[in-house]
Amino acid sequence: MIALLRYQTALLVGSHRWLPPVVLYAAWLAIGVQSGGPILDGFGYAAGGLLPAAVWLVRVCVTNEPPAARSCTATAAGPGRAHLAGVLTAACAALLLALLGTAWVVLLSDPRSTDLRVAVPVLPAYVAGLLAALACLLMGTAIGALSNWPVLRSPGWSIPTGMVAALLLLVLSASPANAALSGLVTGSLHGTINTPWLPLAATALIAAAATAAACALSSRRS
Repeated sequence: MIALLRYQTALLVGSHRWLPPVVLYAAWLAIGVQSGGPILDGFGYAAGGLLPAAVWLVRVCVTNEPPAARSCTATAAGPGRAHLAGVLTAACAALLLALLGTAWVVLLSDPRSTDLRVAVPVLPAYVAGLLAALACLLMGTAIGALSNWPVLRSPGWSIPTGMVAALLLLVLSASPANAALSGLVTGSLHGTINTPWLPLAATALIAAAATAAACALSSRRS
């Protein structure tokens, strides 16, 4: 698996297809995270941008190889393991974005509530913001796994399906990603920190199940 991860990472870096989702996320941060803004609101905004970025990165990683190269990789390592390596590479790339985004919020934001009256401890806020970011990137990984090959083969279906699902899971109250973000924004109103342990656990289970299903299907369709 380590060799597969190195291979997928080399493909991702060499293809330069990582640039659009990274630039999109950087623009998202530049627009939404303002100097002197409330820190919990900043963490919520930064985490929300990771969901579509993770969807995009998964698509890049699972479609980077030409069909002939994908067949060779699947033959050598097994189609399920080869597909899992692509999804994990995308998740690791999204994790790097999460670390950079939360660090950016810490540097720019004011550690106080929305009305700037209640002090917010930076370290617990950072932990809550990072966990919310993880919840969003895991949800994005799940969407990416289910909206691309081998589940959906046509880009005409997979791209709009992934983006629409990302938008819906950001705004629907039943979504664990939305719950993680709402906890940060609501806590910012009163200067309290709501650490999103339950949303993170839910998104981890969803991401694991979605990835397992996609890997199993790749074994059948290879």
